[in-house]
Amino acid sequence: MKTDFTALPPAMDGSPFVLVITGPTATGKTALGVQLALDLDGEVVSADSMQLYRHMDIGTAKPRPQETLGITHHMIDIISPRTDYSVARYVEDAGACIDDILARGKLPILVGGTGLYIESLLSGRSFADTDGDEKLRESLDTKYEALGGEAMLKRLYEFDPRRGEKLNPRDKRRIIRAIEVYMLTGKTITQHDFETQMLPPRYPSFKLALSFDSREDLYKRIDLRVDEMLRLGLAAEVQSLLDSGVPKDCTAMQAIGYKELVSHLLCGSSLEEAAEIIKRESRRYAKRQLTWLRRDKSVNWILWDAVPDIDNARQLLTNFFLSRN
Repeated sequence: MKTDFTALPPAMDGSPFVLVITGPTATGKTALGVQLALDLDGEVVSADSMQLYRHMDIGTAKPRPQETLGITHHMIDIISPRTDYSVARYVEDAGACIDDILARGKLPILVGGTGLYIESLLSGRSFADTDGDEKLRESLDTKYEALGGEAMLKRLYEFDPRRGEKLNPRDKRRIIRAIEVYMLTGKTITQHDFETQMLPPRYPSFKLALSFDSREDLYKRIDLRVDEMLRLGLAAEVQSLLDSGVPKDCTAMQAIGYKELVSHLLCGSSLEEAAEIIKRESRRYAKRQLTWLRRDKSVNWILWDAVPDIDNARQLLTNFFLSRN
């Protein structure tokens, strides 16, 4: 196990802060978060964009009751898979959880790999102070379908070229959202992001990222996790969601593992083929997570050897934090 702690945590003298445990999928975030919550009188707040959804347990690696060891977990199983859920709503809901935990004198431990959720929550981004306009969004959706992604992206370029450069014509949701925000507020999302970046963070934090010293070991762990999910019945979980009326094209069903098994169940692709695609897409997602984290110089790292050493990391981190008291 290697450590690279470049940013010291706030002193644990009663000053409020958030402990963040993040990193790619399959790196032991859940287990370490629970152990540190036991040692540091904390509660866990999930920062996983898919653990929010009820009835999506296996494919999201949602902690099972026996894994939580009695530690309270927030932001899990809070919405229906039929419901779209925005980053702005996450900031509001998770922020309320953190404020409550701090008010009770406990340590909020933010655990998960959705980098945008974590960054937005800690910074307190307000996302243009608008939840949107349903009629306007429907109108833009209709235009997107009629004109195509290229034309809508070109329209975005006219007033927000910097955001346009970041988006793909197929990224319908983000293109529509960027246009919608500008039409409702008169500000581009680029301008809004710049303004919020100038504000002090909402929550001081200590960010810890977990990964493996060897990329090959990380990928092996991911492949093993996918095999375990399939053994536990992920295909049956996806079938149950479809049978209950969850649309195959809703946001929740676009999660890795679910989308591929929907194709297997509805289009006749083999389970073996679906499994290999899930592994491939999970590895690609892990690579994107690492790229996101490495651009943040305030992140501290623990790099595992072939297998996560949760006990050793727990002891090291507990001593590390308590020495700051």
